[in-house]
Amino acid sequence: MKTKSRGRSSYDRIYDAVRRIPKGRVATYGQVAVLAGIPRQPRQVGYALAALPDYEKAPWHRVVNAKGEISRRADPDFEWHQRMRLEHEGVIFDLAGRIDLTQFSWQPKEKRKTTK
Repeated sequence: MKTKSRGRSSYDRIYDAVRRIPKGRVATYGQVAVLAGIPRQPRQVGYALAALPDYEKAPWHRVVNAKGEISRRADPDFEWHQRMRLEHEGVIFDLAGRIDLTQFSWQPKEKRKTTK
């Protein structure tokens, strides 16, 4: 379900937030939800990424769950593909398949307010 806010769908805002995640960093579904203006709705982020159209150039592979894990999917090859893309960018997984979020989590810089 797409909800409109300020003229843009929540999916569009999610894709914009995901595009901000730099190479070699990850963000959690919850973090993306906050950035997209839909706090406490990480599942909505998952639905949006599952519906990501081919023409949207968003680095979906940089979004992981709050444990630093790749979320399970029906097709295990998809999980492997996501892991390979992250490792190619320098993200390291431990033996349990987790990413150290203290090391690889993206922390966006706050937008500065300008005064006139």
